[in-house]
Amino acid sequence: MKMHAQKLVAVVALASVGLGLTAAAPRVDLVAAQKARIAELKKSPNTRPHVAFVSNGVADFWTIAKAGAIAAGKELGCDVTVEFPGGGLGDQKRMLEDLVIKGIDGISVSPIDPTNQAEVLSLVAEKSFLITNDSDAPSAPRLCYIGMDNYDAGLMCGKLAREGCKGGEVAIFIGRLEQDNAKRRRQGFIDGLLGRTPDATRYDEPAKVLTEAGYTIVGTWTDSFDRAKAKANIEDVMIKYPKLALMTGLFEYNSTLAVEVIKQLGKEGKVQLAAFDEGADVIAAIKEGFVLGTVVQDPYGYGFESVKVLQAFNKGDMSMVPANGIISIPARVIRKDNAESFWKDLKAKLKAGKEAVAK
Repeated sequence: MKMHAQKLVAVVALASVGLGLTAAAPRVDLVAAQKARIAELKKSPNTRPHVAFVSNGVADFWTIAKAGAIAAGKELGCDVTVEFPGGGLGDQKRMLEDLVIKGIDGISVSPIDPTNQAEVLSLVAEKSFLITNDSDAPSAPRLCYIGMDNYDAGLMCGKLAREGCKGGEVAIFIGRLEQDNAKRRRQGFIDGLLGRTPDATRYDEPAKVLTEAGYTIVGTWTDSFDRAKAKANIEDVMIKYPKLALMTGLFEYNSTLAVEVIKQLGKEGKVQLAAFDEGADVIAAIKEGFVLGTVVQDPYGYGFESVKVLQAFNKGDMSMVPANGIISIPARVIRKDNAESFWKDLKAKLKAGKEAVAK
């Protein structure tokens, strides 16, 4: 009854201020306020919280994350809503606002553009519990981030590319660069490929052609999660740069589409691909031998751990959050020698997730 009353108050408050914060509370105050609410819940836990997992787009990667989130809800006894914003920044903002209006008990989100989402992220923190996954928003009042270090993962991909391709022209494909994870991942890839001393604060402008250490990075192409544009980008670059030696697709579908274009143009073994994430076609191409490998995250883990953490908050427990606020789920490299075992494990997790949804 207590939690229902809190939700009603949240709805009335939001309606009265037109979905805006009554005052722009500093980040530290909103973090402290969330922690205080968690401490109160230790005395009177929320018996069956309703939490949400919000992606930054639509992709197979997020379908796997959804399976993890739903499986966690079934196992832990909480209701879970999963949202995929297919329309970009505005769509994600609307989804977050709608969830707050419904009185959701906690939200894990992969912010599309944290700098321009400060208000809506603060709104979530004021009315619910805010955590981030996959892509962080360090300046937002989030209680923790769940995921990998995207700069380190980019370094891994760059080193994978450097091992398999000893020089030449290189193209980078990625969904968008506004996201924290995209910026860090891209820079890590560049530094790893060029053999630089790692420095997560370094930033090479996307429009600048980089010629260094025997490689020429001809550019970075974005597509805003538009798969048709993403495929056209790859096709255009392969035509414009007939001597292209290497590509990387730093979001899951970028790599999947790169495999498709390589096959269509008969470039297997002629244009190398250092991939990202666990697209089925990418894993198959690794096993076939014409993709160098892929750096994988654990989207199932992102979904599962997000729900687990939000459920714990609603029981008054913050013990699983480290002092630095980062719950690390490290990336790893999949090559031909471990591709089959990885794929079997992933299929088992997806099956479990689908069964959890069906029950």
